[in-house]
Amino acid sequence: MRRVVHRRHGGPEVLEVDEASRPVPGENELLVEVRAIGVSLPVVRLTRADSAELPHVPGGEVVGRVAAIGKNVTGWEIGQRAAGLAFTGAYAEYVTVAAPFLAPVPDAVDDATAVALVRSGQVALGALRAGAFQAGESVLITAAAGSVGNLAIQLANAFGASRVVAAVGDDSKADFLRGVGAHEVIRYDQTTEPVDVVLDGAGGEAQNAALQQLAPFGRLVSFNAAGQPVDVNELRYNARGVIGFAMAHLASRRPEVYARHRQELWDLHTRGALKPAIHAILPLEQAAEAHRIMESRASRGKIVLAP
Repeated sequence: MRRVVHRRHGGPEVLEVDEASRPVPGENELLVEVRAIGVSLPVVRLTRADSAELPHVPGGEVVGRVAAIGKNVTGWEIGQRAAGLAFTGAYAEYVTVAAPFLAPVPDAVDDATAVALVRSGQVALGALRAGAFQAGESVLITAAAGSVGNLAIQLANAFGASRVVAAVGDDSKADFLRGVGAHEVIRYDQTTEPVDVVLDGAGGEAQNAALQQLAPFGRLVSFNAAGQPVDVNELRYNARGVIGFAMAHLASRRPEVYARHRQELWDLHTRGALKPAIHAILPLEQAAEAHRIMESRASRGKIVLAP
């Protein structure tokens, strides 16, 4: 089978396509014939991280069909459509996925949409819930044009937000963001009326700029990217809160919530309330180009690889 691998650390240029044996599912695993792979910024960053053991095949969200079923796995059939998370080996024609991280895909959901919802949708929904968002509250979303951000805008509207503010580093994304439901678009160096919830996927200076936009009793949820230090005294003086959200903990420690969120996302999409923006669908051989787009922050929605 074909796969994308990197044997040294670095940028997109270290990714290469080679041939490898088809993996065999172990106990409590399934083998998936991959039709779509979601590219996410945390995975892109791993090519530069010394923590990634080499050689490394990037992980990520996958959608495909069940090709083989491992020992002690029940409730699945060969050929059944499935979507899930593979923490390694996802950039390939076949990948093994632990059964708890795999779920059936409804017939009405196409592969690209499914791969966007299986992770980016879960992050957007999980971050909103982590921030205890309530109908009638206002929300500011950083990295708003990304795969998580555009879904967070749509979800906030679906759940009754009074105002959704999209924050980006590039004014050229404004029309796209208004098209997916943002009421207001600002750059990171601009201010707006105070908001109740911030969903921060940008980190860095954008994180603390967004923190200053919070009203008293407001909550900032950090779900991606490295943030700057936060002064606890400043939080106390202004009655603000900061919360961290990590998908891995939700999926592994609260699987019942993870499963409930997944069904909620399918339902919202089926009702027309949630439509992931797809920036590009690229062949597996163009994985390096997909990473370049991600690192340039040029994407408007999800980037998908199609083996």
